[in-house]
Amino acid sequence: MIRAVLIQACRIVPVALLAAGVLVAAPASAETAKKGPSVTAGSAATTKDPAGEIEPASADDQSATKTDAEKDKPADGPSTGLSVLDRMGADLPALPEEKPFTGKIDEAYGAFQRGRYLTAMELALPRAQLGDPAAQTLVAEVLDRGLGVKRNREQAMFWYEQAANGGDPTGMFKYAILLMERSRSKEDRAKADELMKKSADLGNASAQFNYAQVLVADSPGEKGLRAALPYYEKSAEQGIADAQYAVSQIYVSLKGLPEEKTRRAREWLLRAARAGFDTAQLDLGMWLVNGTGGERDYEAGFNWLKRAAGGGNAVAQSKLAQLYIHAIGTRPDPVEAAKWFVLARRAGLNDPSLEDFYLGLSDAQQKAAIDAANKYRSGS
Repeated sequence: MIRAVLIQACRIVPVALLAAGVLVAAPASAETAKKGPSVTAGSAATTKDPAGEIEPASADDQSATKTDAEKDKPADGPSTGLSVLDRMGADLPALPEEKPFTGKIDEAYGAFQRGRYLTAMELALPRAQLGDPAAQTLVAEVLDRGLGVKRNREQAMFWYEQAANGGDPTGMFKYAILLMERSRSKEDRAKADELMKKSADLGNASAQFNYAQVLVADSPGEKGLRAALPYYEKSAEQGIADAQYAVSQIYVSLKGLPEEKTRRAREWLLRAARAGFDTAQLDLGMWLVNGTGGERDYEAGFNWLKRAAGGGNAVAQSKLAQLYIHAIGTRPDPVEAAKWFVLARRAGLNDPSLEDFYLGLSDAQQKAAIDAANKYRSGS
């Protein structure tokens, strides 16, 4: 159920590198300047609203119609019955005074966040050459992704390695990923695992998820899941949707866990689903329909399955067709059911029971379903 390490690592890299504060500059502590490979930045008619003509009654007009008791009520009290129109034009309360920022400003990272990649490189490179691990990670990121400069994976790997050696958690994570991607040697794999664990222990959310994946891959079964669970949980707490999904699956499948954890399985699945993870949306829909991890809620289950199906998940499309057939969480609709069956079949998933259902429809219903599927695919 939990996806492969390298595929996931590539997916969540932006999460790790763009998290606020990750690249805040650290004091340049290296005595020997590291020049690194050379980098060349250049290689890279007004209508009138009838509602607007309605004017609220003036204060004098209002006071003339109020009783003495009403006049004694506070002007801003909840019992005055003021409408939205009465309040329009009133001065808004002053905003609370902003607290001054006392942290260290990283101008290179600020430029990177605003998309000014050449400026970010120009500001970060001198610091990187003097041994600033955060700046080294930023330079590596610009080179690795080819942002404003020619993409150069070799130079990126050099700077990620320097950042990792300097103790930057993000640099450790990215260098570990590159080692996994580019080398099959046991030595590089061992080095990558070591860096991934170190980055995870320093709090990098993406490294925590990926190191959990390493533990599961190295020790399949219950032992690996129990060892990986603390890292999944830490990553999930920091908002990594894939980790939230993994936690939900482990909480309902692993025996002997504390009850307070098993009760939260659906909560974690809901978080992953809300983050847009279509597999989590699919599972959440099925959990709600089947009553897994909590009470049944057919309508909510239907809605989550429809959301996943609308995002292109073929399994969700097939399940959604079943709900339309059996009127679970929705009214029965054979044409709509057939539409989702057609879409799932076109995506490579064919359910024999749905095939039999489809063949039992009239020619007119089949044509309507195909037309609906074609319109859905074209977005019309």
